[in-house]
Amino acid sequence: MNESGVRRTAHEITVAVPAATVHRLIADVENWPRTFPATVHVAHDEAPEGEQLLRIWEAGDGPLRSRQLRRIVQDAELRVNFQRLHVEAPLASLGGAWVVEPLGEDTARVRLLHEFQVSGDEAVLDAAGEEVANSATAELAALKENVERVHATDEVTFSFEDTVHIAGSAKDAYDFIDQAGLWPERLPHVKTVTLTEDTPGLQTLTMDTRAKDGSVHTTTSHRVTFPHHRIAYKQTTLPALMTLHTGLWTFTDTPNGTTATSQHTVTLNTDNITRILGPQATTHDARTYVHTALSTNSLATLNHAKDHAEKR
Repeated sequence: MNESGVRRTAHEITVAVPAATVHRLIADVENWPRTFPATVHVAHDEAPEGEQLLRIWEAGDGPLRSRQLRRIVQDAELRVNFQRLHVEAPLASLGGAWVVEPLGEDTARVRLLHEFQVSGDEAVLDAAGEEVANSATAELAALKENVERVHATDEVTFSFEDTVHIAGSAKDAYDFIDQAGLWPERLPHVKTVTLTEDTPGLQTLTMDTRAKDGSVHTTTSHRVTFPHHRIAYKQTTLPALMTLHTGLWTFTDTPNGTTATSQHTVTLNTDNITRILGPQATTHDARTYVHTALSTNSLATLNHAKDHAEKR
């Protein structure tokens, strides 16, 4: 449909998951870094009652950047309406909705609707329509893949955290984690680091780390920093046993100092379990291996941050 540079589109996909579960995973934005590959972190800003104002940090084909999204969640209708608050030319506006329709007890149709307007002629509108269509198709495919994986078994996705108590300030502990470029000098398990921060608070971190067995793993993460209390990250280059790894470093002031916590959410790459851990290895074995490896490095980093903060 075309009206003065306005176009409305609809894309859909069928998901082998109950409709209410699919809607919940769309509505709860904390799930988005797990569901959509480009999403690194999502935070709520203050909004009028009945609405949500979200800030979303994404890393697609270009650098890490943020955008704002206004949403209205309609749980009874299994619908989430959204509007981009800022768009780039030639777009003049962009909004739409996620609509989930039950097809049976364990199957749902997900429709992704868009309405957008451009500043330009029909050719500009067609180009914008192609970009919206490509984005919608990719988002629906990612939603289907990740929602079906999580629904099939809770064992492959899991979360855990490690905490230390520090007799020092949150700022000093935070600075240790924030200044990751210094980690090869400060952390024995970190071999090399490349840290870029072209925009303050938006970091890309590539590093080689040593595991307990002596093997070296290369990872790349996008990090969003909130001085001096929180650093969120998502790995984009992952070890072979994981298809997802997101995390959050938090630093909380207490009457006796600081509580520092490293939180992880992981999805296992089940295709690689037996190749990496042996022909008899199970999903439980992989969970234990990954949990131990990540927890060992997290606690080592937290304890070095503790020493750093307590000496200040």
